[in-house]
Amino acid sequence: MLGFFFGGVVTMEGRCAVETWAEFGFSGTPCTSRVKCGVGTNVLFCTGSDEVSVFSTQERRIIAVLKFPGPVSDLIQSHDKQLLYVASRSGVYCVSLQFLLSRSQSSPADALFHPAEVKISSESLVVEEEGVLSLLLVGSVLLTLSQRDTSWMLILHNSPKQSVSSRWGMLRSFSLPLDSTVVHTGTRRRPVLICVHSIDSAPPPSSSTSSSEAALTDDHFHLEPVLFKLLFGIDAALAKSPVILCGLPDGCLCFLPLHLPGSRLRVLHSLEQPVVFVGASVVIETCPGYAQCLVAVGELGRVVLMKTDRGGPDRGDNIAGFIERCVPGPVMCGCVDKKYLYYSTGSDLLVLNLSEGSSRSESQERVEETSSKISAPQSPISLNVCRVIALAEPACGTAGGVQLLGLTGRGQLQRITLPQGGEDATSPKVPSTQVGRSVRDLLSAIGDVCERASALKTAIKSKNQILRHLNQVLNISFLLIDSTNSEQHLPVQEKPIRCHATTSWSRLLQTDSLNLICVLDNSSPYVLERGWTLSIAVFPLSCSPRAGGESSSTVFSFPFHNLHPGETLEVTLPLAAAGDTPFPVTVSCSLVFSLSSLLGEEAANVSGSSSCISLPLNTLTVDGLHALRVNSPVTTHNKATSHCRDTRTDAVQAFLSSCRTGCSGRGEGGGESVSKQQELYSACIRVSAELLRETLVSRSSDLEPPQHVCVSLLEWLMSDDPGGVKTAHRGDKFSLSSSVVHARAPNGHMVKLMAKEVESMKTEESMTTVDVQVESSSVAAVCELHHAVLRRLQTLLLRAPERAASTKRIQSLGLRQALQRAERLLQQIQQSRISAALGAGVSTEQTTRSRLSVYRELRENPLFII
Repeated sequence: MLGFFFGGVVTMEGRCAVETWAEFGFSGTPCTSRVKCGVGTNVLFCTGSDEVSVFSTQERRIIAVLKFPGPVSDLIQSHDKQLLYVASRSGVYCVSLQFLLSRSQSSPADALFHPAEVKISSESLVVEEEGVLSLLLVGSVLLTLSQRDTSWMLILHNSPKQSVSSRWGMLRSFSLPLDSTVVHTGTRRRPVLICVHSIDSAPPPSSSTSSSEAALTDDHFHLEPVLFKLLFGIDAALAKSPVILCGLPDGCLCFLPLHLPGSRLRVLHSLEQPVVFVGASVVIETCPGYAQCLVAVGELGRVVLMKTDRGGPDRGDNIAGFIERCVPGPVMCGCVDKKYLYYSTGSDLLVLNLSEGSSRSESQERVEETSSKISAPQSPISLNVCRVIALAEPACGTAGGVQLLGLTGRGQLQRITLPQGGEDATSPKVPSTQVGRSVRDLLSAIGDVCERASALKTAIKSKNQILRHLNQVLNISFLLIDSTNSEQHLPVQEKPIRCHATTSWSRLLQTDSLNLICVLDNSSPYVLERGWTLSIAVFPLSCSPRAGGESSSTVFSFPFHNLHPGETLEVTLPLAAAGDTPFPVTVSCSLVFSLSSLLGEEAANVSGSSSCISLPLNTLTVDGLHALRVNSPVTTHNKATSHCRDTRTDAVQAFLSSCRTGCSGRGEGGGESVSKQQELYSACIRVSAELLRETLVSRSSDLEPPQHVCVSLLEWLMSDDPGGVKTAHRGDKFSLSSSVVHARAPNGHMVKLMAKEVESMKTEESMTTVDVQVESSSVAAVCELHHAVLRRLQTLLLRAPERAASTKRIQSLGLRQALQRAERLLQQIQQSRISAALGAGVSTEQTTRSRLSVYRELRENPLFII
């Protein structure tokens, strides 16, 4: 097999004359449009709709319109061009062209502006079959090719003897498996059907008939006997049977001997791309009037020439040679005339000389076969005609030039006249001056160029907008990445794009819930345009992953667009219901940009597993102090009333607890449950009073010590927001009148937070400390507040100056006692584990009580923060 590649396009020296006969304004596609020369000077064409139009080249107008029950996929004429067969949705219809023309001539006087409309009814249905894509008439046999679910179906129908409008009977049917690529595309392309005859089965052409007319009739071609026998077999040649060639959208070129008993559809060649055109060419005038070459053209530009490869003394008999060439695609339609292939790519109409590379001598072919079988590249010739989607068979003009009839994608019917001497167009010559060029032709070409330039300008403008938007996204990404890398040196308040939040309690349907109002602050010089989404992930720090490896986090997404510099975006999200979520809770904020919102379907081609860009902003922490509901200042009477109310509430809770214990089937231990309900848990943190005076009291010294230090510490704990989170009802400054704070924890239990000064004695030195104590009947509430106070005191240590050596000595003495105490507690825990594992007479309740006492002692840390 010989291979050729045509990389470029050569412009023909002699300019083509393009004459636009009519403009209809429809929009067609190459898969659905057809144009054919009809009776006399009439032209038939369809565009995939339910109409077939008849255009008169003399009157330059549409004289009749045939309306069918469904979309038209193909149309052919009888051999005498008296009948028209049309494939529509429900089958094949037969219409008399003489009747149609006579009706158009007898139409009223306004037919010049309104063509005659003929509605085709089911009476004209001759073959009832769904989904017919292609038609071919061979003598009295009508062939229909349709696409089924998993196969191609070729059916032969016999002509009735009674009348033309009678139903045709089915003779035989043939099937061929459907390629999976055609099934998945979803679009139905029209296959190509032609009939090839051997010259032995038909009389030779008369001298008055041109070679083009004899060899290239409508969908019927006469082939030389040697090539016919080599391609289709000796049996088909001896039987003088016409052969049906099928070019399928899956790239297969199949053939079927029509009159050969026991014949079946067989594959002749595979183009590996949808077949657009199949025809025959004379190529060499050794036998005038008959073709010596079959031509098949694929949609992507592959051209296959099938000709006789003459044998020599050292090569034996003749064989069928297949020559493959590649031309610039995509190919939308095509036709052949003598030695030339005319095809359209949509943007240009080109002509390819088939005789070059095929008319070489046998010695040249043998030399090429020994030298990697590659011929010199040949380029097709540009005719400078665009938007052609359907071509009729070439015709010879009065002046001897070749005329093509084409249908464009804009709904124009054009006659294209090629310059004379097209055979020598590829050889260098002096450009011919055409003084009588048509102004209409020039205007049409200018209009095409302007339309294409306008479309390109719109596409370039759209691409520029996308590039500008992507550049903005890259700038924001680099800005956030730089601020993230330098996070340890750059405070959250100085980040260009950051989030801060406020907590607030709300009540809905007698259910309390904690909400988080998150504010996105854009302090950067860039606009956050469409495509950005604020993503907020919420997850508790103390919650382990769920069963199956699932995370307990919740992600909220808030799309937005056009957030200008200096503007903020405020969103509200539910953080937790009362008693549902343990604190602290981590809130991770990030910006996510979706490429699909900007690029659309092209985002799927972006390398990588995801088409989204995620940029972290900052992380917020909501602790137990943020979730506290602080009681307002109360008088002594109110405190006493509240104490009585708490006592009654505790009694009710103890009663309900004893009832639940009794219902569980175990009566003993009820009194112990009541005592546990009333038992208080506490945790203590010791801080150097000198540290607090240097960091907190220096701001305001209106109160007298020692109360001043304790109150300042509690006010700072309740109002400061080291993690960028505030509490809504407290405001920026929280004021107290005493060193005790009564509040309600997120789980509903009452808690007490208090601070007092204590004189700490360590051998010969002493130090004043402030003890911050948390008390509650709920262990979970004590743990949450203990963690929150420690977390905030860590930020306080960052501002504190370094301690002197004397204080370090005091702390070292306390550290020795803490280590001894920790060793004792460790022994208790190990003993508890061993007893529980061996089951040495220790109940579960005793083990739990022992571990709880150890936990309490761990909370009572003798060390203090200096």
